[in-house]
Amino acid sequence: MSIIEKAFEQGKGILRLAPNWVPRSFCVPGRRIKLHPDDYYVLGGERGGIDERWFSSTTPAKNGPLTGEFEGLSFVVYEENGKTEQVLLADCVNELKGKLIGNRLWDEYQSWPMYSKFFDNMGPLPHHIHHNDEKAALIEQQGKPEAYYFPPQLNNHGGDFPYTFMGIAPGTSKETIKECLENFAKGDNKITNYSQAYRLEPGTGWDVPPGLLHAPGSLCTYEPQKASDVFAMYQSLVNEAIIPEELLWKGVPENMKGDYECLDGYH
Repeated sequence: MSIIEKAFEQGKGILRLAPNWVPRSFCVPGRRIKLHPDDYYVLGGERGGIDERWFSSTTPAKNGPLTGEFEGLSFVVYEENGKTEQVLLADCVNELKGKLIGNRLWDEYQSWPMYSKFFDNMGPLPHHIHHNDEKAALIEQQGKPEAYYFPPQLNNHGGDFPYTFMGIAPGTSKETIKECLENFAKGDNKITNYSQAYRLEPGTGWDVPPGLLHAPGSLCTYEPQKASDVFAMYQSLVNEAIIPEELLWKGVPENMKGDYECLDGYH
């Protein structure tokens, strides 16, 4: 019997997962996700602080050239006779198939098609989008629908800005948003001037379909989502932090980078 089968049998169908921490270079941790205080910057200053914890993930994080080999991937922990083994959850899914995730999901996706996370930022995130399946396919990824829930148990403080910008205000022209994007490298492109912010309340949440511009606020948030880490940042300055222009073009094919007209189809 393989280690994967042993872990499955030992847990009676429930796998024990190791904590899965993910940094974001453009974020400041809110320190509410039960990580030791000394470890928020354990990966080094250039990687940024750890502000996310991913659950049941077979999806690698897309954090640029410094991304770790297994960053974002969950490991199953198996202990027997005082010895501890770890194996990737992705390998468990591939070996156990429908026995682990159910035949309906395995037959349709041939993989585990989602994961969830806590994201925990002291300040707001930039106004950004996640691609739908059509646009994500251009860079060989999947689209990313997601949802948010603000657990009262993990929000002992609200952070710097517990409000979320959603969408573009009615009456805003495409030319106005295009001008904001063209000004991305000039400091504050002021795109949230053309959006609306909503106060966040613990115990509530949002449905966030792909293509919807949103700037999540500073509550610690539980986020179930499709198995994808595709996104593009449309706001250039948030909480006095500069967002690298490369993140504006992150989800665009190489031959389309620099074409502001193409960005219109993503939101």
